[in-house]
Amino acid sequence: MGKVVASASMSLDGYIAKDDNTIGRLFDWFQNGDVELPTVAGHFTFHVSRPSADYWTQWVSQIGALVCGRTLFDFTDGWGGQHTMGMPVVVVTHQVPAEWVAAHPGAPFHFVTDGVAAAVAKAQEIAGDRIVAVTAGTIAGQCLELGLLDEVAVDLVPVVMGKGRPFFGDLAAGDALLGDPTVCIQGDRVTHLVFPVDRAA
Repeated sequence: MGKVVASASMSLDGYIAKDDNTIGRLFDWFQNGDVELPTVAGHFTFHVSRPSADYWTQWVSQIGALVCGRTLFDFTDGWGGQHTMGMPVVVVTHQVPAEWVAAHPGAPFHFVTDGVAAAVAKAQEIAGDRIVAVTAGTIAGQCLELGLLDEVAVDLVPVVMGKGRPFFGDLAAGDALLGDPTVCIQGDRVTHLVFPVDRAA
């Protein structure tokens, strides 16, 4: 079974989006380089620095499924039925969006109504030995508290947002100590970091 990894671009003060779910300058690094990276779904093309291109290509190639919450799903309208990276998506929700499902027959989306742990289990079933990526925010926070995360991947952007949505949402538990980064790659106005999570701790 593959790793479960929470991942997102994050500001220096720990935010992954503004309160209204817009991202401000957090994704600038996707368009500030000279290496073209077309998205699998063909929606648009990234232009990143060579270090970011190498990191991003390897990262995306390992993902077998994505777990996200209903807020992100609704904000993106389910990416029109196909995620930008072309991967299956498991959505944690209280209610299956029946009209959306009917309007997107065959879309590789799965809706889980019995919690985050069940959603991760479904994603692992889909992904096999590949990585299950977990979106940052409330879902990542719940995964951390439940001991489901193996790693935390942060694309650290040199911007201070002041307020917004934290990487792990509002954690109910106290401090969660992670290990030293196993990956540290400097791109153009972004640093790619991967931290191991000690599940036993």
